[in-house]
Amino acid sequence: MKKFVDNQQVASLLPRDFVFGAATASYQIEGATHEDRRGTSIWDTFAATPGKVYRGHNGDVADDHYHRMPQDVELMSQLGLDAYRFSIAWPRILPQGRGNVNQPGLDFYDRLVDALLARGITPFATLYHWDLPQHLEDAGGWTNRETAYAFADYAEIVARRLGDRVAGWITLNEPWCSAYLGYGNGLHAPGIQNRQAALDAAHHLLLAHGLAVPRIRATIAPEKQVGITLNVYPVYAEDERPETARDVALADAFSNRWFLDPLFRGSYPETFFADMGLNPPPIQADDLTTISVPVDFLGINLYSRHLVRGSNQVPLADAVATVAPVPEACYTDMAWEIYPAALKDMLVRLHNDYAVKALYVTENGAAFSDSWDGKSAVVSDPRRVAFLQEYITAAAEAVQAGVPLKGYFVWSLMDNYEWAEGYRKRFGVVYVDYDTQQRIPKESVLWYSSLIKDHHAGR
Repeated sequence: MKKFVDNQQVASLLPRDFVFGAATASYQIEGATHEDRRGTSIWDTFAATPGKVYRGHNGDVADDHYHRMPQDVELMSQLGLDAYRFSIAWPRILPQGRGNVNQPGLDFYDRLVDALLARGITPFATLYHWDLPQHLEDAGGWTNRETAYAFADYAEIVARRLGDRVAGWITLNEPWCSAYLGYGNGLHAPGIQNRQAALDAAHHLLLAHGLAVPRIRATIAPEKQVGITLNVYPVYAEDERPETARDVALADAFSNRWFLDPLFRGSYPETFFADMGLNPPPIQADDLTTISVPVDFLGINLYSRHLVRGSNQVPLADAVATVAPVPEACYTDMAWEIYPAALKDMLVRLHNDYAVKALYVTENGAAFSDSWDGKSAVVSDPRRVAFLQEYITAAAEAVQAGVPLKGYFVWSLMDNYEWAEGYRKRFGVVYVDYDTQQRIPKESVLWYSSLIKDHHAGR
């Protein structure tokens, strides 16, 4: 296998039990949205709404993983992955969100977990990666407190079936996105534009996590772990003006502390709701105690940073327009700045400020304009190779600084449905030809495999 850089030094900086994996999400790869009694999700509805998704793309087929799962697991094995982070589609398990369990849905994930274990790949399961059953959305979705209790019931059902074999349980993926992109600015499903609804949804998402953790723990093997994944953005000041310092604090509260503080401190950031110009969510007695239930790990999804330039106007914490462009920087196809130091800085901060017991990078990667000529055995993506090398090096530096980082999952295993961007953005380390569903490795996955081999060699 070709090596693109000398990985041995980076590999040697990581603990022997450090886990290298790849991540995906159910709606982005599975397809088969109308098979085996799967219910309708908010993303099925959103994608079918004209103007919401690029060229009307939807997840009906995606990567056809539902049918190609055995081959995809074999591919993971060939690549040498230690672990695989996948998400479970709530509508496959409970088509109406509550009520009767759909056994074919559970059977699919049961087969997936067994296939992974048979090849020595550790399963990490995410219970919610944005595909809320439409039936629950019709009753208010995450703005309805009852959805949190429905989630806890669903979590227990899945944990009872898979809890003896899944090593890592992630309750929610990026609840910030579910709340704000889904209910605040409407860029994601269910497409609601109501900033107050976003605050209410965020609180109920956090409550769902807190309710689910003890339900999961009561059913899984004692050595298995439970956590949550947040998308985080380190916030930096472009200059030293007082208004910039003020806006950095506001942007940090909006992008990070809105979820970190209730999870790990049992409180929302002081003045946060007033800074948002909104009312507090409907917090009931003991909600924050429930939300701040201890977890075994925190997963972070990190892609870039915010560089903030202070505004002369009275700001709101969600005024992300204050993020300054960086003329000399390199950007991905998502227009996200490539800034590897952000990963180390955020990991160190989480360790120092929140005393998280264990951390995983549950997503990190980049979208670039990859193309395949229809013949070559490997797709060239040198920019992604460089991206991964630099970010994983930053992660290793965080470990050397004392951060209890336990693993890294590249986003994503393969090109897939990129939400409102449809299929035009490619994050995969494996190329997918959507016409034929052929999987073609990219240079980046060969590099990643060689890094994993070097790490194994040092054990």
